[in-house]
Amino acid sequence: MGFFFTVFYQPIFNLLVFLYNTIAFRDMGLAIIGLTLIVRLILYPLSKQSIKSQKALQSIQPEIEAIKEKYQDDKEKMGPELMALYKERKINPFGSCLPLLVQLPFFIAIYQVFFNELKTGAVFNPSGLYPFIQNPETLNTIAFGFFDLTQKSLILAILAGVAQFWQSKMMMTKSSGTAGAITNQMMYMMPIITIVIGATFPAGLTFYWLLTTLFSVAQQYLVVGFKKKAL
Repeated sequence: MGFFFTVFYQPIFNLLVFLYNTIAFRDMGLAIIGLTLIVRLILYPLSKQSIKSQKALQSIQPEIEAIKEKYQDDKEKMGPELMALYKERKINPFGSCLPLLVQLPFFIAIYQVFFNELKTGAVFNPSGLYPFIQNPETLNTIAFGFFDLTQKSLILAILAGVAQFWQSKMMMTKSSGTAGAITNQMMYMMPIITIVIGATFPAGLTFYWLLTTLFSVAQQYLVVGFKKKAL
């Protein structure tokens, strides 16, 4: 726990407070926007690799399904055939997962910071601040002058779900069979899960969730472009 606090939690916490004290003019909503932008830029190389790998894997999905169909009764041959396809197309089947695993500790740290500091009745704890970061004494959780980030927000949760659907739709490719059915189901299930979970979080956390999804959409646009018929 000490390692996680020092390497992940504390830097995120101090960056949020620094932004809150400076360019956000003590508006937590603006601080969250700034934090999201900085974190997404830092993790952009990993996100870029993950997006490219995911898109490449989806592009050969029909061939993967054809191999699975051909060797459905011979699992021993199916594996080598799939690996040969990946090798031929120079695709790492785990390429989209590994970068996400590396990013996971950052996301956990961000969620913990928001959950600890942006909830009803939370008392600001300065013990984790670096000596050169000004202690704000308290955090004003009213964003943009009217929005309480400690309260739950169904509206933000719905917006986060819509953004999640948009992001998934951008990466969709036509596929059939079991894999295609699962992909289509997940495209609708994940936004629903996002809404259900997001509606139980403090609004500050759901706001970050919405923002990071929108930044992910922008990054996908930069990496693979946007299909005109995505929506």
